[in-house]
Amino acid sequence: MLPRGRPRALGAAALLLVLILMGFFLFGGDLEYGDLPADHGGRNRSDCVPLRPLPPKCELLHVAMVCAGHNTSRDVVTLVKSMLFFRKNPLHLHLVTDAVARNILETLFHTWMVPAVRVSFYDAEELKPQVSWIPNKHYSGLYGLMKLVLPGALPPALTRVIVLDTDVTFASDIAELWALFAYFSGVILLRLDRLRQAGWEQMWKLTATEELLTLPATSLADQDIFNAVIKRHPGLVLPLPCIWNVQLSDHTLAERCYSEAADLKVIHWNSPKKLYVKNKHVEFFRNLHLTFLEYNGNLLRRELFGCPSPPPPEAEQLQRALAHLSEEDTCLEFRQQQLTVHRVHITFLPHEPPPPRPHDVTLVAQLSMDRLQMLEALCRHWPGPMSLALYLTDAEAQQFLHFVAASAVLSARQDVAYHVVYREGSLYPINQLRNVAMAQALTPYVFLSDIDLLPSYSLYDYLRASIEQLQLDSGRKAALVVPAFETLHYHFSFPNSKAELLALLDAGSLYTFRSHEWPRGYAPTDYARWREAQAPYHVQWAADYEPHVVVPRDCPRYDPRFVGFGWNRVAHIVELDAQEYELLVLPEAFTIHLPHTPSPDISRFRSSPTYRDCLQTLKDEFHQDLSRHYGAAALKYLTALQQPEAPQG
Repeated sequence: MLPRGRPRALGAAALLLVLILMGFFLFGGDLEYGDLPADHGGRNRSDCVPLRPLPPKCELLHVAMVCAGHNTSRDVVTLVKSMLFFRKNPLHLHLVTDAVARNILETLFHTWMVPAVRVSFYDAEELKPQVSWIPNKHYSGLYGLMKLVLPGALPPALTRVIVLDTDVTFASDIAELWALFAYFSGVILLRLDRLRQAGWEQMWKLTATEELLTLPATSLADQDIFNAVIKRHPGLVLPLPCIWNVQLSDHTLAERCYSEAADLKVIHWNSPKKLYVKNKHVEFFRNLHLTFLEYNGNLLRRELFGCPSPPPPEAEQLQRALAHLSEEDTCLEFRQQQLTVHRVHITFLPHEPPPPRPHDVTLVAQLSMDRLQMLEALCRHWPGPMSLALYLTDAEAQQFLHFVAASAVLSARQDVAYHVVYREGSLYPINQLRNVAMAQALTPYVFLSDIDLLPSYSLYDYLRASIEQLQLDSGRKAALVVPAFETLHYHFSFPNSKAELLALLDAGSLYTFRSHEWPRGYAPTDYARWREAQAPYHVQWAADYEPHVVVPRDCPRYDPRFVGFGWNRVAHIVELDAQEYELLVLPEAFTIHLPHTPSPDISRFRSSPTYRDCLQTLKDEFHQDLSRHYGAAALKYLTALQQPEAPQG
C-alpha cells in the first residue's frame, strides 16, 4: 500500500508497479527506500517480477515524448540514439512538440532516414489549455503536465504506448520495457484504449482539482497528479527492480539500487542539473550517457533483418541513384558525396529569431571544426543575425557546445543560428552546407560570405541602408558585390573605414583578394574603379567570377554537385547571371580574408591530377545542364569551361 497523506516525492530506491483502473495503465514510481512492503525486506529484487517474453520480432513499438525548445531537442536525439542502438523492433515515435522542437526534429528525422522508424508530431499549443489551469512549480513548466492528456491527444486506434521523459538513457532493448508494460516516473506505458473507456480525463481532472484545494501548486508536474490518482485507486502493488529507472536526482537513494544490480536498463537524469548532479558515482553514468551523446548516428541507419519495412521515398530514390553508380568511374568518390544525405540538426543552440525588418540581412557561412576560432572575431564585426552551417562529427558537436559555453562573446549572441550537418564521406560538401545555412536564414536578404572573411565593422548597417536606397524590395533582381581583400598577417590593425583600408593597400599590408593566386576570380569587381567610386556601379559577369554577394533569401541555391575544392561559388554566380541578376558593386563595403592553414581538399586538388580531372568533368556536366535549362542563353558560359586553370573557390 502507498503511505497515507500526500503522495511522497519519488526517489530511486525501488520501483513500484501499480495496476490502476483494472489494467488500464501500469504505473511505476520510486518510493523512499523504507517504504517498500515489509515482506519484501525493502530490497530491489527482480525475482518478484515474472519474466515476460519479448514482443514478436517485427512488432511495432509505440513511444511517446513531450519535447519543447532547442535544448530538449538535443536530449531527444541522445535518447533516440540509445534506443536505436539496442532495439530490434520497428519503432513509431509520437512527439508532442512546440514549433521550435518540431522544426528541428522534423528536419533531423527527415535527413536521418533510419529504417523502420516512423515519426508523428502533435502540436503542444493545442494541448496547453487542458493543463494551463494547474499551478505548477516544476522546471519543465506546462510541458511537464502534458503526459496527463496523452490518451486524448494520441490517435484513437493506438492502444498502447511507452511514454518517456527526454532525460533518460537506455542501456537495454526497449522491447524488454514493452514486455513489462510498466509505468515508471520518467517511463510510462499506457493502455490507451482502456483509459479512454474509463473516462481517464475526467478522473485525473477531478483528482487534481481536489488535491489543489490543499496543495498550492504541483512541484513534480504530472507526477504529483499521478500519485494522487494512485492514492485513491491503490489497486495492485508490486515492487519492480529499480534497474528500469535509476534516478540521478539529488535526494534519491539510487546507490542502493545500482550497487546491488547486475544489469541496469534505464538511467534517468531527473534533476535540473542533469549530467552535473551531485552523485559520487556520476562519472560512471555520465560516461554511459556520453557514449550515445557522441556516438555516430550514421551507424544507426541499419536495417532490421527479417523485418521488411518500406523506406521513405527519399531513401528509395537515393538507393536507386547509388545503384546506378559505376565502380569503374574514376570520379566515383565525387558522385557518392553528391548523393550523400547528411543528417541535419538545425538551430543546435538556443536561437532568438530577429524581429521582422524589410531590409534586414543575415550573414550566411559554413565551417568545420578547424575554423571555430574564427567565430568570436566574426561576432565582433557583424552585429546582425547569422546563419552558420557547421560540418561536424557527433563528438565534435559536443566539443562545439563546450566551445560556445566557454566564450562570453558567443554565449551572449542569441541571433546566431548554428546548424550542425553531420560529417559523412571524404569530401567537404561545401555547397550543401551553404544551402542549409541559406534555407534557415529568416531575413529578406542574405550576405553569402565565408567564415574566414571579416566584414568591416559598419557593413551590416551599410548593407541595410544600401538595400533600401537601391529599392531592392521592389522586386529588382540584383546581387550586391562586397569587394574582398586579404592580409598575410595573422595580427594586424583592422581598418575602420575605406580610407584606412586604402592606406593599408597602398602600404602593401593588404591585397585585393586572390590577386596573386587567382586574379580571374575577383578582377571583374574593378578595384581601380572601386577606389574612387562614390555610388554603386554595374559590372559584367566574366568567366570564373566569384564575388561575395548580398542577394534576396529566395535566390537560386548553390549547386550541390560541387564538393571539395573548386568552382563551388563560381557556379552560383553563373546561375545568378543566367537568371538575370544585375551585379552592383558597393563603394563603401569591404571584407578582409584572414590567413589560415590550407584545407585538406585544397591539398588534394593541388596534388592529384584525378581530382582536377573530376572537377573539370563536373564543370562540363554543369554547363550541359545550363544549356538544357536556358538554351542558347547559356552559350556564353562555355568560356568558363575553356580555361587552363581551375578557380580557387
